[in-house]
Order: sequence, then C-alpha cells, then structure tokens
Amino acid sequence: MITVYVSRDSAATSVGADEVAETLAYEASAAGQDIRVVRNGSRGMLWLEPLVEVVTERGRVGYGPVSPDDVAGLVAAGMLEGASAHALCQGPVDDLPWMRDQQRLCLARVGLTDPLSPQGYVAHGGLAGLRRALGRAPSDVVTEVVESGLRGRGGSGFPAGVKWRTVADTDADVKYVCCNADEGDSGTFADRMVLEGDPFVLIEGMTIAGYAVGAHEGYAYLRSEYPDAAQVLRQAIGIARECGWLGENIFGSGFRFDLRLRIGAGAYICGEETSMLESLEGKRGMVRAKPPIPAVAGLFGKPTVVNNVLTLASVPAILSDGGKAYAELGVDRSRGTQVFQLAGNIARGGVFETAFGISLADLVQVYGGGTRSGRPVRAVQVGGPLGPYLPASEMELPMDYEAFATAGAMLGHGGIVVFDDTVDMARMARHAMQFCAEESCGKCTPCRIGALRGVEVIDRITAGKDPDANLDLLNDLCELMTDGSLCAMGGLTPNPVRSALLHFPEDFTFRREEVPR
Repeated sequence: MITVYVSRDSAATSVGADEVAETLAYEASAAGQDIRVVRNGSRGMLWLEPLVEVVTERGRVGYGPVSPDDVAGLVAAGMLEGASAHALCQGPVDDLPWMRDQQRLCLARVGLTDPLSPQGYVAHGGLAGLRRALGRAPSDVVTEVVESGLRGRGGSGFPAGVKWRTVADTDADVKYVCCNADEGDSGTFADRMVLEGDPFVLIEGMTIAGYAVGAHEGYAYLRSEYPDAAQVLRQAIGIARECGWLGENIFGSGFRFDLRLRIGAGAYICGEETSMLESLEGKRGMVRAKPPIPAVAGLFGKPTVVNNVLTLASVPAILSDGGKAYAELGVDRSRGTQVFQLAGNIARGGVFETAFGISLADLVQVYGGGTRSGRPVRAVQVGGPLGPYLPASEMELPMDYEAFATAGAMLGHGGIVVFDDTVDMARMARHAMQFCAEESCGKCTPCRIGALRGVEVIDRITAGKDPDANLDLLNDLCELMTDGSLCAMGGLTPNPVRSALLHFPEDFTFRREEVPR
C-alpha cells in the first residue's frame, strides 16, 4: 500500500487541502491504486500548500501547491510512484533547502506524523523526555532546564528555569502550570502550527513542568480564533488520558497530573500573563500590578508556571537529550532554537526553526525569497505589532535577544513581517497607536488615553497641521506611555512609532495631493 501525506493544518485546509485529499483518494481508486492517506501537520512551507507527500524508496517526495484539479493529472503522471516529471514535483522534501537547513526541536515531529496518533508520537521520539524526568528528582529537572539556558519564547525572553525554580521553591498546597497559547501578534502562527501538528509535545512539556515544580493541574489557554487547534488539542488531551500519559500514577511514578483546555474571548491583552490569569479565573482580562509575580501568586493566588507553547514544546527535547546539548545551540545568552515565522509581503512564507544567530537578511532574502511583489524590501517588523520597524539597511542583524536589544529592537515571539518600498510608514505608525487604543484593557491611563491621543497627533502631523509642535507632542506622549504604562501593551506601543519617525521621517511629511476633497 502506498502512503500519502496531505496536511490537515488550517493554513493548508484554507487553500483546499481537504478537497485535495478527497480527490486523491477517488483518483487513486479509479486508477486501481491502493493508497493510505495520512493527514499530517504542515511542513511549514506555506507557499507550497496544499503539499502532497508520497512515501517512496528515496524518501517522501513532495508535490505542491496542488489543487483538486491537478490531482488526476498528477496520478496519471506517476505521482504515486514518486515520478519527478511533473512541474509540481518538488523532489524529496527533506532535501529541500528550507527543510535541510533547519534545526528542528519544537517542530521535530510537525509534518511527519498524524498529530493524533500516539503510536506515531512515540515512534518519533515522543515521551523520552517525560520518562527521563520522572526517573529523576524534581529539583534535578528544574536544574536541567536552568542549565539549558531556555528563555521564554512568548516575547520577554525571561529564563524559564528561573521561573520554574521560583514556583518549586514557593511553599503552597496547590500549584498550577498554565500554557499561554493566546498567540495574537501579527505575523505569528508557530504556536498554532505546533498545536495542530504535534499537540502531544505540549502535553508532555506541561506534564514535565508540573512534575518539576510540584503542580498536579494544568490549563492551556487558547485564543478563540484557533478553532482547529482547539479541536486537535481537545482530542489529544483525551487520547493522552486514555494512554495513561495524563491522570493518576503516570508511568507508575506515583505522580498525577491532568490538563484542561480553556478558550479565550478574543482579547489581545490576554497574551499578557496576568491578564490571561484573570480570564482563566472567569474575570475580565485586565492586567494585574506586580509584585506579586505569578510564580509566587498566580492562578487563584497560587504559585503558577506561565509559559507559552514554544517554551513548553522545547522542554521534552531538553530532558531527552540533556540541557547541555540544548545550550550548545545558539549564541551568547540566546540558547537553543527559535521558530521564526515569515509573513507579510514575502515570496516564501512559513515557519523556519533554527538556532539563534542566523541573520534577519538570510531569513528574509535567502529562505523567504524576498518580497512577493518582487520590489525591494523597505522595512521589516520583528516581534509583533509592538515591535520596532527595522529598515533594510539593518537586516544583517543576527537573530538573538542581545543583538536586537542593542539595536533598539525586540525579537519577541519570532514573527517577521516584511514590507516592500510602497509601504507608507506614517500609516503603519498610526496603525500601531490605533491597535493599542482598540486592544488596551483600559486599566491604566497612559495606555488607555495615550493611544487615542497618539492617533489624533499623527493625523495632525500627516495633515500638515503645525508638524513641529505636534512631533514634539508625539515624542512626549511616547515617553509617557513607555514610562507610565502598567504593562508591555502601552509600554511598547511607542516602539513602532518611534522607529518609523527615526528611519522614515519623510513619510510624515504633509502631502497635499492626499488630502480628501
């Protein structure tokens, strides 16, 4: 029997992967070919979706992007035998530069297996980290994570092991592990792809965290805009319980841990950990003042580990292969790998996991293929909607936390949004202020009111109304929001505005021809 893989990832299904899978089964039957169609996660090469992979003696040969109308011709051309004559044939997928040049840890199984197959998960190395962790003292597990140098992939880059140690050392009758999967930054989709393509890795990572800090209950907080991820994760949790990976006496260790899924209500601010905790408690998602920090008084006032999907998905590999091996990847204090996400005006968008230190230029120009429009890159925003805009002249910047901080930028969740030379950066700066005005939780005045005033001031500048005075006012407003906001929402909103003013001041010049009549 011939095995054929067709992605079930929502990015693939949005462009017809379900129809391709159905048509493939029909055409293969009509041709007298016996096939087994496996719905896997996406390989991350989104410009090739729907991607069809056929298992052959020379590996999994890929064809894409395939439409339902292409299937009959592909079958007739010998696709099911791995024929390479067809224009859509990409060759062995693992040999493609995009795949060959990655160092996949978080994405180790994404695209390789049926995401809801426990047998497939174990066959590809799953549970090795959990089994090793349960055979050691909890304090040794925490030490392993500390020594790995793993930092939070949610944006702040805080050392994960330090957070775990704080929770472990805090005396309490109840502790929690929370996964913040409220992935709302523009240009980011790695969390979703992990959840849809390898949900068991998150379950394993959260279980390890629970064992390490003494927590017996975990919550995955997922944004409502990810219904496919919710469905897959919910099924995976049920399967994990049936397999004994969750629940009482996991692997005969005496340790119990269970996990529940909670769906958010579409608030960007709940990507901030304390707002997420408020929402989990059934309250409106609003930022808490710190201290106390969640590691001491988090969910329901109890010590709580709060990490995002990529952070927790890194943990099984650290426990399986050792913290030292993980720390050998990367540069300086940026250890291990990051899943970089290429989006915006990009020829080849998708996810690319590699060790820290690769240049932004290599990601955008070499692997991303430059802009989709074919025009020159003018600006790149890294780190979500609150990240500064980097001009094309700074694209040789290495992708690591310290290099970005030195350049006045932020790495954030690893999202990269590309703009060509037709972009209006004054309009983008206005968008940042407008975004903050709409998404602010409203708790602190600098964020709630400052963003509204920021939109008004930018409008006056671009309309040519006393631009010098209004530019001074905008800078003062940005300074106030940075220093006075309660959380990163208001504190970081000035970043894209200031960077646009610094690198693209000409876009803020009044242009009479744009004034509506």
